[in-house]
Amino acid sequence: MLAAQYIGNKNFNIVEGQALKPGAGEVRLNVGYVGICGTDMHIYHGVMDQRVNPPATIGHEISGVVAELGDGVTGFSIGDKVVVRPLDWCGECPTCNAGYTHICQNLKFMGIDSPGAFQNSWTVKSRTLHKLPANVDLQQGALIEPLSVACHDIRRSRLQAGEKVVVLGGGPIGQLVAAVAKSVGAEVLVSEPNESRRAFATEKLGVSVVNPIDTDLAKFVDEWTETKGADVVFEVSGVKPAIDAMTQIAGRRGRIVMVAIHAQAPEIDLFQFFWKELELLGARVYEAADFDWAVELISSGKIDVRPFISSVNELKDIGKAFAGMDNNPTGMKALVSCGAE
Repeated sequence: MLAAQYIGNKNFNIVEGQALKPGAGEVRLNVGYVGICGTDMHIYHGVMDQRVNPPATIGHEISGVVAELGDGVTGFSIGDKVVVRPLDWCGECPTCNAGYTHICQNLKFMGIDSPGAFQNSWTVKSRTLHKLPANVDLQQGALIEPLSVACHDIRRSRLQAGEKVVVLGGGPIGQLVAAVAKSVGAEVLVSEPNESRRAFATEKLGVSVVNPIDTDLAKFVDEWTETKGADVVFEVSGVKPAIDAMTQIAGRRGRIVMVAIHAQAPEIDLFQFFWKELELLGARVYEAADFDWAVELISSGKIDVRPFISSVNELKDIGKAFAGMDNNPTGMKALVSCGAE
């Protein structure tokens, strides 16, 4: 079997890997497709070398087919199409004991802290798997992980039908947040300076857009909401202007969900939290329920993830896939085909 190893400095080697026989409670997968996410791009640019310790096989947005079962595995059969929830939790810390395994105090992220999915075969714990229904193919399956991020963000927000939502940032996750918000019946506005990403939001998702560079966002939202302000604001951009805007555009008793990871601790207008009784909610990765919801959204046709797929490359051309994302930063999702169909 083949595996792609990130070796540093925007380079990968294709090497002969080893299919690991599954131990107790584990499943070996024939990998179908793996998506490239923002974290993978950070690794590609060398800013996470100390954490991933190259040479390393990365990748975590995966669909695959069950190829081999370890002892004690139930609920899965050889040939099942599945996706992986790539979190390895300890099960023993106070947070895990409280039921929040996704923010385990000893959490390891598969494909970053341990070997990942850019290979033909990947052996994982069966507790991380979710089945795909017959009408969801493996390319769609590779979008389940990022869609689950959006589902978790929406669940954290307690969003209700009829509420008005502003998504700050129209990258892949921001667009998926907008799609999930629309699916629950919210009115959605995406604030995004890039023209092609605004076009994606309007043409593919059918939501409203605004360019915060040439438009006064606070005034625009004030008019859009008839002076009420946004019920929910999702900060997905990771830039300071969005931090400044989020408290301005949120309405009284509005909820702000922090989705983006900020490189530096941002300054936040705390006075607005007092004045308008705002809530600030953190949203990190996902829980099992979010994966189940994401699968349902795709299988039911409520969300079409196919427009998000910008390119598909073979595993041997993984360098081309990553370079393509660098050269096309407005692309939504590049997939790498690892063999299983």
